[in-house]
Amino acid sequence: MIDPIYQLSSYDYHLPESQIAQEPTTRRDGSRLLVAPNDTVPIDDCHFSALADLIKPGDILVVNDTRVFPARILGKKETGGHVELLLLHYPDTTSDPCNTPPAGSDHLAGHHDAPPPQSSERQTEVRGLIKSSKRPKPGGRLFFAHGLCAEILELLDNGEARVLLRWQGNLEDVLNKCGMLPLPPYIHRSSQDEHNDRQRYQTIYAKETGAIAAPTAGLHFSDELIRQIKGKGCTFASVTLHVGYGTFAPVRVADIRDHVIHAEHVTVPKSTVDAIHAAKAAGGKIWAVGTTSARALEFAAASGELHAVSDWCRLYIYPGYQFKIVDNLITNFHLPKSSLLFMVSAFAGIPLIQKVYQQALDLGYRFYSYGDAMLLYRK
Repeated sequence: MIDPIYQLSSYDYHLPESQIAQEPTTRRDGSRLLVAPNDTVPIDDCHFSALADLIKPGDILVVNDTRVFPARILGKKETGGHVELLLLHYPDTTSDPCNTPPAGSDHLAGHHDAPPPQSSERQTEVRGLIKSSKRPKPGGRLFFAHGLCAEILELLDNGEARVLLRWQGNLEDVLNKCGMLPLPPYIHRSSQDEHNDRQRYQTIYAKETGAIAAPTAGLHFSDELIRQIKGKGCTFASVTLHVGYGTFAPVRVADIRDHVIHAEHVTVPKSTVDAIHAAKAAGGKIWAVGTTSARALEFAAASGELHAVSDWCRLYIYPGYQFKIVDNLITNFHLPKSSLLFMVSAFAGIPLIQKVYQQALDLGYRFYSYGDAMLLYRK
């Protein structure tokens, strides 16, 4: 018999489609914030801008400064049929091995010799999802705008493929011209790259290119709100966790302990480690802006002590995990039966999470990436 805290069914809830946010709020900090109760704070329904009144001088907010890149590219096959390629990680244009996914479930399996590039052409291998009416075969070529093309090296499971990407000039410029932001699958629009998504599906402090999904808790921060928080004597520090497609991967096991978490590349710089140590020594609280920031910090403290790190992270957090660094967590509302719902349940406790989610549903909160947020205190 599986303990209920490990049963996938314990993390299910019904969400009306009308409460899945399809667009961002007019103002970033105009979204709603449900403050979960603790021993000193009652549950409260307020606007996100109220965060400036909740944080205390000497506290530190840790944000994820990853930048979402235009990973969704529309083109044509050699036969003329339409095709869509979703890049699952930012293409490695360097010789730095840390940019290549590690061995295991996320590895670019197999080996095929790639044809040499043309004299002015650059190329690199990348893993992607291919969507078309008829799946192309290995050796087939895909053509996109602005001289970008891809050759299929190997077909993998779940619609994935290893492809050889070819382009001329600066790849980031090429992707910005021909690619679209890969909005989550629960956002349904006639066009998936409109309504200012290039600005709004990106945090204002985004810096390090490499994510295919936004760290959504950070989308609520405006320049004005950050100025207010800093004005109270609070500081900001950053980590980088490149959010991957696996964040949307469904959990298909009855016992959540059997789920295999996806790997994401994490960098926690020494400057952030030093700032956290100083804040803790002075009695300040550590606020993680989003589950990605929390995961990065806990990964960097796996030894029991927080250290600078740059590595692939497969830390899987579910109830029973003891948090080492994070005191308070700002996060959006997550999908039913998802690994992120397991994580927030580990942080605040299953009963409280169930209560908070039910209250959010009753109050008409907007859910998921463009939705509202909640503030949780460590149980």
